Amino acid sequence: MRVAIIGGGPGGLYAAALLKRLDPARDITLWERNAPDVTFGFGVVLSDETLGGIEHADPVVYEALRRDFVRWDDIDIVHRGTAQRSGGHGFAALGRHRLLEILHDRCRSLGVDLRFRTEAPPTDVLSAEYDLVIAADGVHSATREAYAPVFRPHVATHHCRYVWLAADFAFDAFRFDIAETEHGVMQLHGYPFSAAASTVIVEMREEVWRAAGFDELDTAESIGRCAKIFSEALRGRPLRSNNSAWTTFRTVVNDRWSHGNVVLLGDAAHTAHFSIGSGTKLAVEDALALAACLAEQPDVPRALAAYEEERRPVVASTQRAARASLEWFENLHLYRDQPPRRFAFNLLTRSRRVTHDNLRLRDARFTDAVEREFGCPPGTPPMFTPFRLRGLTLRNRVVVSPMDMYSATDGVPGDFHLVHLGARALGGAGLVMTEMVCVSEEGRITPGCAGLYTGRQAEAWRRVTDFVHTQAPGTAIGVQLGHSGRKGSTKLMWEGIDEPLPEGNWPLVAASPLPYKPGSQTPRRLSRAQLTDIREQFTAAAWRAARAGFDLLELHCAHGYLLSGFLSPLTNHRTDAYGGSPEKRLRFPLEVFDAVRAVWPAERPMTVRISATDWAEGGTSAEDAVGIARAFAAHGADAIDVSTGQVVAEERPEYGRSYQTPFADRIRHEARVPVIAVGAISSWDDVNSLILAGRTDLCALARPHLYDPHWTLHAAAEQGYDGPGVVWPAPYRAGSRRPQTGRTDAPKPRLTLDG
Repeated sequence: MRVAIIGGGPGGLYAAALLKRLDPARDITLWERNAPDVTFGFGVVLSDETLGGIEHADPVVYEALRRDFVRWDDIDIVHRGTAQRSGGHGFAALGRHRLLEILHDRCRSLGVDLRFRTEAPPTDVLSAEYDLVIAADGVHSATREAYAPVFRPHVATHHCRYVWLAADFAFDAFRFDIAETEHGVMQLHGYPFSAAASTVIVEMREEVWRAAGFDELDTAESIGRCAKIFSEALRGRPLRSNNSAWTTFRTVVNDRWSHGNVVLLGDAAHTAHFSIGSGTKLAVEDALALAACLAEQPDVPRALAAYEEERRPVVASTQRAARASLEWFENLHLYRDQPPRRFAFNLLTRSRRVTHDNLRLRDARFTDAVEREFGCPPGTPPMFTPFRLRGLTLRNRVVVSPMDMYSATDGVPGDFHLVHLGARALGGAGLVMTEMVCVSEEGRITPGCAGLYTGRQAEAWRRVTDFVHTQAPGTAIGVQLGHSGRKGSTKLMWEGIDEPLPEGNWPLVAASPLPYKPGSQTPRRLSRAQLTDIREQFTAAAWRAARAGFDLLELHCAHGYLLSGFLSPLTNHRTDAYGGSPEKRLRFPLEVFDAVRAVWPAERPMTVRISATDWAEGGTSAEDAVGIARAFAAHGADAIDVSTGQVVAEERPEYGRSYQTPFADRIRHEARVPVIAVGAISSWDDVNSLILAGRTDLCALARPHLYDPHWTLHAAAEQGYDGPGVVWPAPYRAGSRRPQTGRTDAPKPRLTLDG
């Protein structure tokens, strides 16, 4: 096999060494346009997991790395003159120059043809002459651009400027230093890469960078300014450059990683923000996986397919974590008023890979201190602390999220709803929410939707609330009121979600006459008189909800239903007083809110669910969502339930664990209103992490409560908690301990005999 490699960074070099070591007969040539000693940046951080893979695949490289690594366990977060230290993290780093030297030596010893100061021939030429072409040519990959119609790259730039520098002394920990200047917040990321040197990255938002005048300074002046700003962290020592320039991070994603016998590797295929230290790590792991797949598969096409199948989910997960970390630092100014330990905890858990439970394992003393500062009584996880909304005190921070059940008859909730909601109330959550309860027959999503537009429906709901208050005392039950708008008159979810009924349809209404998707019914544009009628339907339903005994009322202004349809510019094309500017699009939802608040008992809280983004170009943005939240809060909303999407059929959500929580986080800190976070929050560890970091006040979980109605009780048992934040119903107390399981270990052999 003849292999051509474009790019002499760590990924390309390590791929060359591995492929040659696995099969010495391979003819491998690597082109690098720069000299061997030319590189950007200073230190490289590798995880123990990556090092384990290197040790297994090439002990020679591992041993050379091991001799030069510096290791440390601590992270220091310095903010407003206070340093917080957290231990037990485990880092290993070395100089980038030294890493390249080790890989150069290994490649030469194995017989790889390294061609420095030489531009690689065009990729199509290499593809014709070689059996495999590995494009490891970095974030600005010429190969990726040459085959852009095939690879279909997506490159996103972000809001911060940063510069890679170095200091000639070793930090004794990974250090984050926050500087609040007259121009805005700046941050330093620093870590040692040898016994006498440290990498120093200075980062700030673009507008701060310009306000501070960095755009007008040359390199030497910039370096001097950074050293002065962070003089305490640097102990008064200077900074130095290595081809350093202010730049903006670029997140690279490709729809495909290979074309014929050409494959992308490392930054050419994907990038992840430096704040989680993953660039070199991903490239090295790419090389390991590619080499393994070439050894395991019978030919190159199948090897490249297997490589991409193996690596893509790992990389996607890393990129999600990196994106969360990147956005945290972009929005660092939102958190600067947090108490010192909570700020530090927030920073440490920013990517969602380090969690409350994980951090406790690493440094229990630090985590205990954060909990004390937050106000957790001894032995009380954050999720089991109380939270007050107006006259209602929730005994814990867990909410059973609204979930449409499509199981009502003529809008009347029956035995199913009693058992469904009753079981979850017995399961320990602080607040149990109904599904979207419709305010009129025409406002239903499906024929199976529950309502509150008749007295009979209200009586049926009273049966449910009485059960919750009697059998699960201390658990609150809330009702979510809504109108389907253009998304109504559809089949039950399991028969075809959002598909029109085959017969028995009812007419739809909406802000504008726009069908939800091709084949959907076109709604009628609501007239002023009809808007008044619908507002009165909401107030009548709210009055019935109060008499039915609900503790909290939520107004559904999300997911493309009627009120959401007024808020989004993609679904509201009106030119009257209810369309156009954000203020006008808010007008009708606010009128409904005010009317409902007027009839809803003053001591009972009201929340509003919104879609904080439409996940579609030209739709509601995160900035818009903050304005929407502020408006509802100004009108008396006690909390904002922050969901996303489902407004337009052509949306492109960015799914992932806790993927919607950054929107709640931003609203909480910018709009200064309590929030309920939703969206793929699946573990009690996630709940504790989000609450303690200050990213949300309450966490709403849907699918976990379908999987386990007693999710909250079990979360308490698994954490060894037995306090007022969760109460086992008397008939269930015998089950408050986890059941014993059979032994899975076997007796170890006592003797090892030869012969």
